[in-house]
Amino acid sequence: MTQPGDALHPRPSDQDSFIESLSLFAQQHRAGHWSGPFSAFMPEVLALAPERVARSSHQYIWDMIRATFVQDADGKDHCKLFEDELFGIDEAIDRVIDYFKAAAAGSEVGRRLLLLLGPPSGGKSTLVILLKRGLEEYSYTDEGAQYAITGCPVHESPLHLVPHSMRASCRNTYGIDIAGELCPHCRARLEDQFSGDFMQMPVERFFISEAGRSGIGTYAPHDPTTADLADLVGSIDLSKVAEYGDEGDPRAWSWSGAVYAASRGVLEMIEILKVKREFLYLLLTLTQEKNVKVSRFPLIYLDETILAHTNLAEFRKFLQESENEALLDRMVIIQVPYTLNYREEARIYHKLISSAAPAFRDVHLDPHVLHAAAVFAILSRIQESDDKEVELVRKVRIHADEEVEGVNRSDVRRVKEKDKAPDEGLAGVSPRFVINALSNAIIQSNQKSLSTMDVLLALKDGIESDARIDPKKKRKWVDYLVLTRKDFYNRWVKEDVHKALFVSFEQEAQDLLNKYLDEVEAMLDNRHIKDPITSEERRPDERFLRAVEEKIHISESGKQSFRQEVVRKAMGAYKRGVKFGLDSHLQLNDAVQQYLFEQRRDVLRLVSSAKRPDDEVRNKVSAVEKRLVDEYGYDSHSAREALNYVTTLLAQE
Repeated sequence: MTQPGDALHPRPSDQDSFIESLSLFAQQHRAGHWSGPFSAFMPEVLALAPERVARSSHQYIWDMIRATFVQDADGKDHCKLFEDELFGIDEAIDRVIDYFKAAAAGSEVGRRLLLLLGPPSGGKSTLVILLKRGLEEYSYTDEGAQYAITGCPVHESPLHLVPHSMRASCRNTYGIDIAGELCPHCRARLEDQFSGDFMQMPVERFFISEAGRSGIGTYAPHDPTTADLADLVGSIDLSKVAEYGDEGDPRAWSWSGAVYAASRGVLEMIEILKVKREFLYLLLTLTQEKNVKVSRFPLIYLDETILAHTNLAEFRKFLQESENEALLDRMVIIQVPYTLNYREEARIYHKLISSAAPAFRDVHLDPHVLHAAAVFAILSRIQESDDKEVELVRKVRIHADEEVEGVNRSDVRRVKEKDKAPDEGLAGVSPRFVINALSNAIIQSNQKSLSTMDVLLALKDGIESDARIDPKKKRKWVDYLVLTRKDFYNRWVKEDVHKALFVSFEQEAQDLLNKYLDEVEAMLDNRHIKDPITSEERRPDERFLRAVEEKIHISESGKQSFRQEVVRKAMGAYKRGVKFGLDSHLQLNDAVQQYLFEQRRDVLRLVSSAKRPDDEVRNKVSAVEKRLVDEYGYDSHSAREALNYVTTLLAQE
């Protein structure tokens, strides 16, 4: 969150930095323009980079995606195009990337329509938008240069000017294959203006622009019953018929259809399954055969990628109609579900809040607000089992790559795949629902600070007041809010307060962990241990070991196996050259925190019991509040709320 006023009154240094960034962007996007006759295009452009000039739309998109690849610390490539906007749907993104890789290589998937399928607000539209923005950026680079016949309504490749009888020779000379025919407009122009001399046909570099209807087309159906195919393929322009005297003259045709704008790039079809069946057949024929048939004209060659998206309700309705089987066979369907990782879900909320108005951005949220809201959302997306509460909590933590009892970190991925039900992530609470509840909480609060409990209550109010949710689901979702508070927020806020009670919690906890390890090793080896203060040798401190272990309910009969497991993990870390720290053993970490907390518990008990605390108590409480603010992301209001909440929990224990 920004501080109030920062966004409204930027500092001069910020302004200078932004202007510098704008200038740098302008320099980087000052692409080289080129224009000239086809006779100059061949030696000046084609001869220098024939493979780039002859790229198909799928190859061009794949090259754009590859240009955004960077290597991570492990030496693996990952795509930067989506990483700042899409969170938690890496599997779906990887499948989209694989589609373009395969299509660019010439496989059959390049002759299929790509359909993104998923719940509302799941990231489908954002994914397509990022691809479109990526294409626009890429077309301004040297590697992304594209060329078209000047004035062509479908900005077609100049290579279409090469006669069929000479294309084999072109392949032998430049090593490229030429596919496609001149569009009717350019064919008529070639005869009328240049008397068939294609070497004089003008060529220019063109840039992809959605706003300029160049290389990107978008179609969104309105009322399916009144939809007109002309929105896709155009129609006769009556104002030009009088000029050219013939309705069959391509110059009298309106080339405003979305498929023409998308030529050489991508056509986005929004809610594609709402369109008439003849629309779908036209699009699938365009994908498979790369041409469309318009009355009065021969087949028009168009090379473009059709990228569609729709929601689950429309898709299930589409599946019920048997006549759609042939259409489904020509689609590559990629599911884009909601994320099941609450940490990634919280990043979505943070992004949405960051782009909101200053009145929302300036409200301080305690450090667990977004994570708690995200846990609730994930709980609604996970399929329940018989032992529902325990299993749900376990699943949420596994999907967040957290270590849980009985599952090693190395096994988390395997367990995630094994436990995941087919429909998980395809239904449940959407990010939009959570952001709406968060917005309502901000509007209704007169304070510039919101606690996690404020937001959980706002979510409860949003559920109960939403007429679209059936009563049974309402009760279940409210139960998920209770589970979020009980099994996640309570643990998080107690950990924060525990740590704030110590001047140097991490060091004290690590020291205690080391002491436990020393005592356990001596106990298992049946040897004495040297006292660090007196230097006298003594037996291992069994009382201390049990005091730690009892915090996590390790029984007397189970202590030996628990200690052996701890030592085994510590030895494994030592062999790998890794420090055995607080995050190396989940249960022991909890035990250490609880043991240390007992040593400072008296401070919180004083907070809850003293009606009129004296100066000493006030100073202790103030010190804890200050550490919560300085080190753990609270402000003064939410820090006090957290302390009061934890003391209430203590009173109930």
